[in-house]
Amino acid sequence: MLIDWFTVGAQTLNFLILVWLMKRYLYQPVLQAIDAREKRIAAQIADAAAKEAAANQEKEEFQRKNAEFELRRADMMGRAAYDAKAEHRRLLEEARRAADALSVRQGELLRSEAKTLHESIARRTQEEVFAIARKTLTDLAGVSLEERMTAVLSERLLAMDDAERRRLAEAMEKTEEPALIRSAFELPSEQRRILQQAVNAAFPACKSLRFEAAPEIVSGIELSAGGQKVAWSIADYLASLEKGVDEILAKAAVSAKDSEKTPV
Repeated sequence: MLIDWFTVGAQTLNFLILVWLMKRYLYQPVLQAIDAREKRIAAQIADAAAKEAAANQEKEEFQRKNAEFELRRADMMGRAAYDAKAEHRRLLEEARRAADALSVRQGELLRSEAKTLHESIARRTQEEVFAIARKTLTDLAGVSLEERMTAVLSERLLAMDDAERRRLAEAMEKTEEPALIRSAFELPSEQRRILQQAVNAAFPACKSLRFEAAPEIVSGIELSAGGQKVAWSIADYLASLEKGVDEILAKAAVSAKDSEKTPV
């Protein structure tokens, strides 16, 4: 078989021309397109990686801030609970102090009212005893209470012991003021004369004597000079009676408490 070298050469040339054309107009653009796509994909991957890194950073920042917030919230809750407990204790303490103060005030008020009532009862009792004694002496003995009290003070002046008489006499000598006789009533002239005689007999050195009405001395009479005093009053007997009654009431209260404690 004979080889047509011209045909072979022409086909070889055509092949080479085809390869060059394909490389020039097909392969090179494809390579460039592939390279551009690879670069675009690489850029997208890099951008995605950057965004992922930024997202991770933001996530970490959020988690850090969230942890800090949780710590601050826990601290604030703890402080709020502590402050609430402290305020609760303070309010309870203020309420307790207010209750104690109220109890003290109520106790003082009750004691004041009891004292006022006690004084009123005592004063009323003295006045009643005074009126009863006056009427009794007038009805039974024909002697007024003023006369009898004058007689009692006169007897006391004359019956004083030496030491008491000496103290009162020295007091009368040291003062320039006249001796004073005070009574719950205005003494008639006859009772003043009797008392003047008794004072002169007991204390010859007495310079003068002054009389004064003192309503606060309920059913009583007294002689005073230079801070020394001789007195008589129904109040003394009432005080003794009051003490006895108070003791009886106190014993009765103790007995009542003991009875309450005793099991039935």
